Amino acid sequence: MVRFTPCVLAAAAMLTTAEAFAPAATTQRSLTSVSSRNIVTSSNSPTILSDMLTQTELPAKLYFPKDKEAAKYLGGVKIGSRKLTVITGASSGLGLNCAACLAKTGRHFVVMAVRDVEKGKRVAKEFGMPEGSYVVMKLELGSLQSVRDFVSNLKAFKSIRPVDNLICNAAVYKPTDPEPAWTDDGFEQSMGINHFGHFLLTNLMVDDMAKAKGARMCIVGSITGNTNTVGGGLVYPQADLGKLQGFESGAREPISMADGKPFFGAKAYKDSKVCNMMTVSELHRRYHDSTGIAFSSMYPGCIADTPLFREKRPWFRKAFPWFMKYVTGGYVGMEEAGERLAQVVDDPECTKSDVYWSWNGGAQQVGRWSPDGKPRGAGGSGGEIFENAQSDAVRDRETASKMWDLSAKAVGLTEKDKPKAAESS
Repeated sequence: MVRFTPCVLAAAAMLTTAEAFAPAATTQRSLTSVSSRNIVTSSNSPTILSDMLTQTELPAKLYFPKDKEAAKYLGGVKIGSRKLTVITGASSGLGLNCAACLAKTGRHFVVMAVRDVEKGKRVAKEFGMPEGSYVVMKLELGSLQSVRDFVSNLKAFKSIRPVDNLICNAAVYKPTDPEPAWTDDGFEQSMGINHFGHFLLTNLMVDDMAKAKGARMCIVGSITGNTNTVGGGLVYPQADLGKLQGFESGAREPISMADGKPFFGAKAYKDSKVCNMMTVSELHRRYHDSTGIAFSSMYPGCIADTPLFREKRPWFRKAFPWFMKYVTGGYVGMEEAGERLAQVVDDPECTKSDVYWSWNGGAQQVGRWSPDGKPRGAGGSGGEIFENAQSDAVRDRETASKMWDLSAKAVGLTEKDKPKAAESS
């Protein structure tokens, strides 16, 4: 079995790093959107603005009082005996494929927590999600008020029925932005949406989920946040929270980075993923014993054609999937990635808490050739699920505890908000 040479490592680093520094293209974007299932929306479609409003094209103000969704009721009748599963960012990419997978099993009633409700309804039908297997609800993670409104509406919808599974999937990635953009609460958007919004949401949901038998909460992690992997350790910049100087100073505008240093879009995303994975460890440490909730993170493999890369240059969007498929073996398709995320909350094997789930030999490998002549490794297609190892930085309990306390302060977590479940020491 032949391992890839250091030249491949260097090539991977150069391919990804060069793009991290490249300025955004200035050419006019086409107003034709093609989904992962080749569903084409013409430029005359009234929803095209929503399609083009990707993770890197967010308005200055994300949530207004008029955006507050009217509460839905009598959800318990619709849910029936199925598991109640909430998925953030469920209107595209990984989240949508996961939602469709779970809904089609017949074992889950899915709450699609999305920024654009109308888009969520449309894509659910396009993906063939059975009627009566889901509901679409408004959630703007770039607004702490929207997070609170969502939780309130969710509780009204489900009544006394507890949530069985919460999947925190939504994320933004802004590697080419020269200047930071801000959430409604003044956080840099990568950290504000990926971490702070989900941090508040998970805290507000712990007590409710503690009432469910076998509840699971998963926050999607990333290879890029683990410096013990090629994607996280070799590709510059590395994730590094420093001493959390930025968090200590409030993490609000004009402070754009966790370590208090100048804005660096690619690093901001990686730092947010470190915080996501640390949050899982802290949730487990503080609340698993008293609630029984299984807290986990996962890396689905390199989804090289994910919408997160829409702002990359055309050559990168074409070359990167090819590179990951045929050079590193790390590529995984969107549908399979969605199935993997669904597995974490559906498979009886995935009930263990404080686990970082991965597939196919480990994300720390760049790639290897298997006997069938196909490249494998780096979380690529196929393989079995296993418990992966996180970097020492992610597992640093002292930093994780400090991150938790400063995050609670940043999002305004009150004594009333905090889980009533007994904290472990």
